[in-house]
Amino acid sequence: MPRTLAVSDSIVIQAAPSVIYDQVSDPTLMGQWSPENLGATVHHGSGNAFVGMQFVGHNKRGPFRWTTRCTVVAADRGERFAFRVHAIGRRRPLLRGRIATWEYQFEAVDGGTRVTETWRDDRRTWPDAFANAFDKLATKGHTFAEFQRGNIRRTLDRLKKAVESAPAAS
Repeated sequence: MPRTLAVSDSIVIQAAPSVIYDQVSDPTLMGQWSPENLGATVHHGSGNAFVGMQFVGHNKRGPFRWTTRCTVVAADRGERFAFRVHAIGRRRPLLRGRIATWEYQFEAVDGGTRVTETWRDDRRTWPDAFANAFDKLATKGHTFAEFQRGNIRRTLDRLKKAVESAPAAS
């Protein structure tokens, strides 16, 4: 069965695109919304995201923990933020290779901002049968596309709740 190589979902949040972008583009905050990510360590310190910025993501699924090395590939304030995951490991991201790209788009609409989160499977060199078998083992019976669809929905719902309940949200 051929793999689904990308999934996305959207939500409207009652805040300006730049306000939401500032939250999403800080990888240290992602653990507040993501069902798997616990936050990140940014290598350059603090400040605004920029193309080429690297960070290590800290993740957990059930009893399993792992780290990923990521590089920001788009940082257009209020419009688009994306990063590529290119290394993974248990304690340190030592196994290199194209893994996934995560992207967030921000579009001003009546009532706020439409935020679209997209996951892309970058494991293009993996045969579909091998990738599907690995995915089902890692996600307890799902493909990564199916699994990430649920994660994206939960992340967007949590992001909306956090942004809209913050004192500065309007």
